[in-house]
Amino acid sequence: MQTMDPVEQCDVLCVHDDRIDLVNRTLPDEDTLADLAEVFKVFGDTTRMRILCVLFESELCVCDLAKLLQMTQSAISHQLRILKTNKLVKARREGKTVFYSLDDDHVRKIIEMGLEHLYE
Repeated sequence: MQTMDPVEQCDVLCVHDDRIDLVNRTLPDEDTLADLAEVFKVFGDTTRMRILCVLFESELCVCDLAKLLQMTQSAISHQLRILKTNKLVKARREGKTVFYSLDDDHVRKIIEMGLEHLYE
């Protein structure tokens, strides 16, 4: 089990009002912070991360995702619905087939940055 280092604290009381003012001017409002927390909760599920990492490489349909990830189409569809609701994936219909891909380059960058952080 990993032990946690104690949090360092100041030896004296010294408030930096200029820094506090800057942060207060730029800090997102509570609704925005709640929405941001929701997005990161979506990233907190291993199944959804697997789907995102697969879609990082290629656009795929539900059938492809189910076979690749060894899950049912129903389970994949459920996770895709959550990802789509949070604007992390998008769908494109081609005839009777619906292909899923990452919603935009921001999602790609979040995944890249997360992996880069882990591999440091």
